[in-house]
Amino acid sequence: MATKTIFEKSISGRKGYTLPECKIKMTINNLFPENLLRKDIPRMPEVSELDTVRHYIELSDKNHFIEKGFYPLGSCTMKYNPKINDIVTVLTGFTDIHPMQPEDTIQGALQVMYELQKDLAEISGMSAVSLQPVAGAHGEFTGVNIIYNYHKNKGQHRTKIIMPDSSHGTNPATSALHGMEVIELKSNEDGKVDIEALKEILDDDVAGFMLTNPNTLGVFETDVKEIAELIHSVDGLMYMDGANLNAMLGYIRPGDMGFDIVHFNLHKTFSTPHGGGGPGAGGIGVSEKLVDFLPVPIVQVQDGTYYLDYHVKNTIGKVHSFFGNFLVMVRAYIYLKMLGDKGLKRVAENAVINSNYLMKKLLDVYPVPYQKDIMHEFVACGEKFKEYGIKTLDIAKRLLDYGYHAPTIYFPLIVHEALMIEPTETESKEKLDKFAEVMLNIAKEAEINPEVLKEAPQKTPVTRLDETNAIKNLNIKYTFET
Repeated sequence: MATKTIFEKSISGRKGYTLPECKIKMTINNLFPENLLRKDIPRMPEVSELDTVRHYIELSDKNHFIEKGFYPLGSCTMKYNPKINDIVTVLTGFTDIHPMQPEDTIQGALQVMYELQKDLAEISGMSAVSLQPVAGAHGEFTGVNIIYNYHKNKGQHRTKIIMPDSSHGTNPATSALHGMEVIELKSNEDGKVDIEALKEILDDDVAGFMLTNPNTLGVFETDVKEIAELIHSVDGLMYMDGANLNAMLGYIRPGDMGFDIVHFNLHKTFSTPHGGGGPGAGGIGVSEKLVDFLPVPIVQVQDGTYYLDYHVKNTIGKVHSFFGNFLVMVRAYIYLKMLGDKGLKRVAENAVINSNYLMKKLLDVYPVPYQKDIMHEFVACGEKFKEYGIKTLDIAKRLLDYGYHAPTIYFPLIVHEALMIEPTETESKEKLDKFAEVMLNIAKEAEINPEVLKEAPQKTPVTRLDETNAIKNLNIKYTFET
């Protein structure tokens, strides 16, 4: 049965609050001009406190989130978010400050941002970091902007960006949005960059090369130094999509491999997982020759006093209002300080071990076309189930009935009927074993009783949607009858 909306539960005259007596002898008409005031009182739900809490608990229980169950979403470094991080971020010292306050009253907040910049620079091997961008794709856009302005500053108009056919969809999208021509590079038989193919398309019009490492197949790109030498030989710049950074923390640094720019998904690699509903943070790090192009402000310190530095020589300017999503930075800061060097290395170790363990358990039933140098995730192929009339979509929907969030499907496009699975570093062996057992059971169901997959999910609040109709005719607005 569908849950009633909070408006449908409303009872006229019922309320769940008590406001103190207002001692200010002034009406709202004295504060705002007439043309900005509502003509009618808004229709708010009238419910008790207890009914309100029960309503939203009921709604949350219909959702799937990391505290409720396994969430093997590929390419998103989905993980557990230590609760201590949430507790610290609601301290009034962080929440009751305003971005327009004088700098001498927010020294603690600036110190957090400054130290986070330094920590991220150390982790990535970059010379400097800006925390301005507020999402991974936003970081990409900022990075491409820097690439464009780097060449412009040298009197050149370069517009070609090369990227592999396994790249994240946001890579070509953000490049195209910036007016760049996207040059797709075919992957080789190992799922990596084809060096010989790269040599054939390389010329003096190339502005940069975008690469995710490990790539979206979960494969570690082992030839980055050679790729960087080729790109740098034509004065192009190397950009690393850092969405999968958790697979190499403490072991390898993008700067040491030859990358000039890297963006961090602070909200994924360093806490604040998906399911939190946002916001994000997509700060970027750059090599020495690009420091003067970073967006402003950068947090600096002089004589023990922290300040916001807007005087960056060739800055591309601000890319977001104020200073970015601060509380996401606080979570990342706490996460880094709590784990330290050894803890971060364990993150990478466990991410890679868990992924390879799960891949081995599923390999005989769910083939993995690209297995060499697999890191924190892998991409299985569900094509063989077509003989039973089953698509990868059906497998993903059936997983919901077993209480799991579905993996990413149909991506990357170079694997047919793709199932991209990322167990993450925080899941136990028992959880991985149980998930593998369910996946193998679904494979048997596909062969013996495929209809149960085609009709899945049946145990969720909403069964299979007409997804095209749901997108084109989205209706989420409550309409009052009278």
